[in-house]
Amino acid sequence: MAYALLMEMPPIYGLYACLIPLMIYAIFGTSQQLSIGPVAVTMIIMMGGISTLADPIVETQKYINLVVLCGLLVGILQVLMSILRMGFLVNFISQPVITGLISAAAIIIIVSQFKEAFGIAIPRFKYAHQSLVYTLRHIGEVHWITFGICISAIAAMMGLKKWKRSFPGPLFILIITTIITYIFELHTKGVAVIKEVPSGIPSFQIPEITYDAMVSLFPSVMAVTFIGYVGSIGIAKSLEMKNRDHEVAPNQELFALGISKIIGSFFQAIPSSGSYSRSAINDEAGGKTTIASVITAGVIMISLLFFTSLFYYIPKAVLAATILVSVFGLINIKEAKYLLSLRRRDFIVMLVTFIGALIFGVELGILIGVILSFIFLQYQSARPHIAELVNIPDTEYYRNINRFPKAIQSEKYLIIRFDDQIYFGNTSYFKESLLGYLETRAVPPQFLILDTTNVHDIDSTGLHVLEDLHQYLEEGGVQFLITGTIGPVRDFLQRSGFTKKLGIQHYFMTITDAVAYADEGTNYKKKFIKKTALQYNKSRSFLD
Repeated sequence: MAYALLMEMPPIYGLYACLIPLMIYAIFGTSQQLSIGPVAVTMIIMMGGISTLADPIVETQKYINLVVLCGLLVGILQVLMSILRMGFLVNFISQPVITGLISAAAIIIIVSQFKEAFGIAIPRFKYAHQSLVYTLRHIGEVHWITFGICISAIAAMMGLKKWKRSFPGPLFILIITTIITYIFELHTKGVAVIKEVPSGIPSFQIPEITYDAMVSLFPSVMAVTFIGYVGSIGIAKSLEMKNRDHEVAPNQELFALGISKIIGSFFQAIPSSGSYSRSAINDEAGGKTTIASVITAGVIMISLLFFTSLFYYIPKAVLAATILVSVFGLINIKEAKYLLSLRRRDFIVMLVTFIGALIFGVELGILIGVILSFIFLQYQSARPHIAELVNIPDTEYYRNINRFPKAIQSEKYLIIRFDDQIYFGNTSYFKESLLGYLETRAVPPQFLILDTTNVHDIDSTGLHVLEDLHQYLEEGGVQFLITGTIGPVRDFLQRSGFTKKLGIQHYFMTITDAVAYADEGTNYKKKFIKKTALQYNKSRSFLD
């Protein structure tokens, strides 16, 4: 109910989300302890997007229809992704993006609860900072009884959680505060309460579907699809590693989450995803199979049938406290410090996503973070690591000269290692770097040895650069030797004709072989040509 109110839906829809979807997931899901239902981050994503299409207060029914339709579309997309085995697409959202997004969403959620926590009539603003500024300007209007209930509830919930995580603290506090509100008639003294909650289980109802609505909902659908799945599979995997009594199948999980949303939408359920707090409580309470979810859904059904009249006096401040307690831990300062110390690029992605989500909204924040991640990835791929290798004395090892400056550098040959694929995005850098290494030599070497151990692919542009490089070296009297080429790349070079053009005697399995060829000249060449020809033409294992 608290999460339904978070996205400005009637509280009953929060219970609907924990009924049919929970039972469907219990049938199709592969995680034994994962508990699904409304989740704060996805709720705030949908509220931010859908509230621009329909005002939750003025156009309540239209807003509800759009939320339910959004759940149906998310479910359809997740099922299609599962059938096409496209769960890997979630990998395009990097961990820094998720960290920045969730931290920003947590702050947005916290600010969104000021209305219920302080008892101030805060207008609905588009951005969180506007609500924050309004609250600060009207802080003198705080309703102290409401604020006292919220603060007391937060303190009690956190204390009970610290005492025993499996104890249902929020439910206990909710019951106590509801009784107090009823006895002392706090609802007549300005404390906002839930009021009437309709009884009975949700009826079957086909969501209203229009083309314009589907197009308008597209950004929210995409965001909820990916973020909901990433969160759910992360929780499921963590529980799998902790208990080691079952195995989570990612594509099946994607199907289970999708089908639960599809069927749930026909029973007026808002989208449900995996909840860390509920799943942790389920696990710590001893839940070992999905039967625990079925029992939970059964209890909710009984509540809907017989006990909704008891919900009238639930203070909204307590529901706000429930949300605030659940999202405090989502602001991941520890992870931000870790990323700053580990890799500054990832920290920048996290920070930009965080700021973007706060300023422009969660959906645009995700887009900004993903685009920035790809820009950094492309930049790194366009200028990958390249190193000159030298021999470590009394060994057959060849390592980066910058790490072993006292190692032996031969005047006869130059050894270069390129640590990425050779493709259109980095061919200019590749060619310029190799020529740059050649120009640093006062006397040109007789051999250029290219270590391709870490080159996992070459495209047609990369092939043309290799051909140009070979021609340039040949005209300059430098022999081009290639070592360590993996099977798929060797196959590509053979099909292209480059292997024949370069000559199989110029291909080697190791740098040691190439150096021996360069050092021994004619004597080594005769025996090696025979050996290499045999390997390339007759040995399938060598080609594979």
